[in-house]
Amino acid sequence: MASFADQMRKILFIATAFQFFAGVLLGQVNTDKYKLNISQATEPIVIDGELTESTWSTADKADNFITLFPQDSLPATSQTVVMMTYDNANLYIAGICYVDSKKRHVVQSLKRDFGFSRNDNVSIYLGTFNDFTNGFTFGVTPLGIQREGLVTNGQNVSTDWDNKWFSEVIDYGDRWEFEMKIPFKTIRYNEKADEWNIIFLRKDVKNNEESTWAPVPQGYRPSSFAFAGQAVFDKKLKKAGPNVAVIPFVSAASSKNFEEGTATENDAQVGFDAKIGLSSSLNLDLTVNPDFSQVEVDRQVTNLSRFEIFFPERRQFFLENKDLFDQQGFGESRPFFSRRIGIGSDTAGNAQQIPILYGARLSGNIGRDWRVGILNMQTKGSDVGRLTGVDELDNTYKLLPQNYSVGVIRRRIFGRSNIGITAVNRQAVGFDEDENISSTTAYNRVVGIDYNLLSDDSKWEGDFFYYRSFDEDQKDDAYASGMFLGYNTRNVRLRGKVGAVGEGYNAETGFVQRKDIIQLETFNDYNFYPENSRIVRHGPGMDFRYYTNSDFEKTDMRYGIDYSVTYLNTSNFSVRYSSDYVKLRSEFDPTRQLPDSLEFQKLQIGEEFEWSGFSIRYESDARKKFSYEVRYNDGGFYNGNRRNIRGEVNYRFQPFGLVTLSVDYNDLYNFPEPFADTNFWLIGPRFDITFTDKLFLTTFVQYNEQADNMNLNARFQWRFKPVSDLFVVYAENYFPQDFGVKSRALVLKMTYWLNI
Repeated sequence: MASFADQMRKILFIATAFQFFAGVLLGQVNTDKYKLNISQATEPIVIDGELTESTWSTADKADNFITLFPQDSLPATSQTVVMMTYDNANLYIAGICYVDSKKRHVVQSLKRDFGFSRNDNVSIYLGTFNDFTNGFTFGVTPLGIQREGLVTNGQNVSTDWDNKWFSEVIDYGDRWEFEMKIPFKTIRYNEKADEWNIIFLRKDVKNNEESTWAPVPQGYRPSSFAFAGQAVFDKKLKKAGPNVAVIPFVSAASSKNFEEGTATENDAQVGFDAKIGLSSSLNLDLTVNPDFSQVEVDRQVTNLSRFEIFFPERRQFFLENKDLFDQQGFGESRPFFSRRIGIGSDTAGNAQQIPILYGARLSGNIGRDWRVGILNMQTKGSDVGRLTGVDELDNTYKLLPQNYSVGVIRRRIFGRSNIGITAVNRQAVGFDEDENISSTTAYNRVVGIDYNLLSDDSKWEGDFFYYRSFDEDQKDDAYASGMFLGYNTRNVRLRGKVGAVGEGYNAETGFVQRKDIIQLETFNDYNFYPENSRIVRHGPGMDFRYYTNSDFEKTDMRYGIDYSVTYLNTSNFSVRYSSDYVKLRSEFDPTRQLPDSLEFQKLQIGEEFEWSGFSIRYESDARKKFSYEVRYNDGGFYNGNRRNIRGEVNYRFQPFGLVTLSVDYNDLYNFPEPFADTNFWLIGPRFDITFTDKLFLTTFVQYNEQADNMNLNARFQWRFKPVSDLFVVYAENYFPQDFGVKSRALVLKMTYWLNI
């Protein structure tokens, strides 16, 4: 087997060769034409939505917006003008959004962090390190609703990030005008630079138009900094000054487990988070006794696969700069997954919260080229708990306190690409090797290197990595490695990846779906853009997946072909055919109905299955108050057949809310004995009600027939000050047959953002 150093040399050689090839052939798209000069304000700027200050009349203007949808490179029908200025403490952005229509604005609700594609809005993307890779985004709708987020990997946007900024909007009928004030303490930036990457993006849903200041070709994301203009300040920005925020919280909870018949449990918690700006680009986050009771629960799913389902991280503490920590490797073999911290399972396999005592995270930029991330978390122990992602240890459930540490350092090279080293450590506190009672080993560690390729014009992207795990039981094949390369143009999208995960790879604080595999995958699309047509885009796609074990024995294969059409009115349609082959490597019940006593009657290791199927999908015009999406799948499934119908119906009663009904129906039929034909319903009505832009109520019910559970979750939020909230959360689980209550909980929590 090749040594660790040999593996590294191979990966870096291939990565550098690809990067050199991309760099030679491809260059930056935008020219010096898209530069916006920014001068310091000559007077105080009042955020009232009225652009009456003389600073705005003399400011340089970003105008003459260009469409990128439904066609690119044409002057926008609904034009936009944007201006910027600053003072010692804040960045100011103002603009005029002209409206070439008497139609009513399309805005789904008054709730923060609106969806970009389904709401009229203007969004600003700030690449504050001038690296064309990472940054921030701020947006507003014509009704003044705010949206903020982080931009990572050159183009990916996450709106889970939350911070303090201010805006006002006035709608004049033929136009709407906005003003934003973004404190320099809110964002991270390179104080030694006087240029930022900048994107101005307008979404005019009612007229089905998307436009930008600096042009973006169709086929690319408008959030990509590869197509950014430049914001040029008249002088270097000063440091933001002392930047310390403390966010204390107090919560009270009452819960009862009716299924186990235990007494009502009442609990009160006090804790705090703190954000300390060590510099204008480096931040220290602290948390003591954190409480995540206000975080929306995961959407339930019907799992008919052989593998663990991935659920995204929603807890605020883990979100800023999360790309530094948990986006290494492939999605199915990540060395670190933050949801492993503070979330475990009980003796019945149900999700269990493992209390976190404290945590610290240092993250951000050092200069333009270096990014660092250091995370440390300490959790409590449990007498009836296990960690998810950890191999079972003789049915023990005594979980010792755990300490988690992650260290990441990344270096920007070749323009927008970067190379990084990551180390992850889980350590059981108070572990006694002479006592075999702990549900974990003493420690588990993962160390590795990855190289992320991103060409200056976004045509090439890639990922090359090698990780190795270390624990008490050392194994030779404790590695995960992979190479991914993608090529994008206006018409073509090509993707290919090769990966391998050794049988001994043990990333307990990561997310690893399978071990002892070698994978080959490719995904390819071709798009046509007809002119003067009801069709905006259409074209075929092809995908192929091939898996073997480490001895190169085929275990899985899938290929599929599809054709998709996107219409001018935003509706879209697709049809697909696929073929599957599986050779089982563990016992499996495809119907998920056999009791444990019939374990021997499940499909057995080594059995082979082949089947094919087709699917059809349609999504209606998303601009209308009533919209829907439906997907139909039918075909083989192991030794039987599976029919799946999924749909979602939405009704928007603008601007006060959205009602959604989601349905997922699985019909498993034509199965031989002892497998019984069966079906599963998963139904989830959801109500998003926004009384004002500060009062929100989200309520949803999920009926999961496979899990034999129905749950109700209601979440009331009052944002009484910026980033300061009062939450009331009610949750209930019960049996679907007779509505007998399984459990019930009520939580009251208040947070307050305090600048020091």
